[in-house]
Amino acid sequence: MATDADAQELAALRSLSADIGRNPHLTQAAGGNTSLKAADTLWIKASGTWLKDALAEDIMVPVAIGPLLKAVEQRDPAADQPQAFAIEALNSRGLRPSIETTVHALMPQRVVLHVHCVDTISLAVQADCEARVAKRLDGLEWAYVPYRRPGLPLAQGIAERLRPGVDVLILANHGLVVAAETVAEAELLLRRVTQLLARPARKVTGPDFAALTALAGDTGYRLPADVEAHAVAIDPESCRIASGGSLYPDHVIFLGKGSVVAGPGEDVKRVVERCGTAPIAILFPGLGVLMRGDASAGADAMQRCLADVTARIDVAARLNYLTAAENDELINWDAEQYRQKLNAAGN
Repeated sequence: MATDADAQELAALRSLSADIGRNPHLTQAAGGNTSLKAADTLWIKASGTWLKDALAEDIMVPVAIGPLLKAVEQRDPAADQPQAFAIEALNSRGLRPSIETTVHALMPQRVVLHVHCVDTISLAVQADCEARVAKRLDGLEWAYVPYRRPGLPLAQGIAERLRPGVDVLILANHGLVVAAETVAEAELLLRRVTQLLARPARKVTGPDFAALTALAGDTGYRLPADVEAHAVAIDPESCRIASGGSLYPDHVIFLGKGSVVAGPGEDVKRVVERCGTAPIAILFPGLGVLMRGDASAGADAMQRCLADVTARIDVAARLNYLTAAENDELINWDAEQYRQKLNAAGN
């Protein structure tokens, strides 16, 4: 770090990052990232690491801001490989910077927080998102950014919408960015914006554990880690929304394209036969969810996220699902394959 003040701010950012990471309504699994600019260095969460571990592990990576911003400005594909800009002498663990490092570098404020807030996502997938958010964030300096793949395409989309003074970004089908000059100010802004965007979840009954156990049989499928994950299958509207396709990138990364919903009379074996493969998760309408036995902790977190998001979406809203091409570019993207590798290893 350049100064003692910078070191203190980085320590404060680690603490805030851990708090954010422990809140499943703010971020899930390896999703979300935080950063601090200190002189010409950007300290940002490493790809594949979890914000909740920010105090227990060294998850921040130093990146040279100047060369990275120049690459973004020149639309250099190298900007989509932020590890090329990591300051290796300070990167003791040899981790890659977040795939969204360019987003943080573009924001002029010193502290940037990017979260996958479920309230924000539930609005960001609706076709009327911009109009609805405008009413809620009236008086704040914010910008709406149409969906682009995370990384350089998203950074370019942000650059097109960024205006002087903007410190809040609503990313379509993705999440929320807030930025400020200090960690304390960023935390206050995050709290204010998430309160303004808060939406009530539709209430549901509990899952039918006996029925789910019978449907799983001897297949090795298991219950989700979080009981809240079942709500997406129990609530008819949430189940309908989930069955329509993929709503945001991390769903595709951790759970695959869309959601698999069991048909009438189908157990796990029949669903697997119909699909030709064993889905990571299966929704049994009115009963609950089953996860494949080898599903990662990240998959469990994202199944819970799906339930939390869909429960907050307006039932009459027109939704913007990710297209087939957008699904494919996420699945085949090298940066995400790297993050998946770390996730599978338990990071």
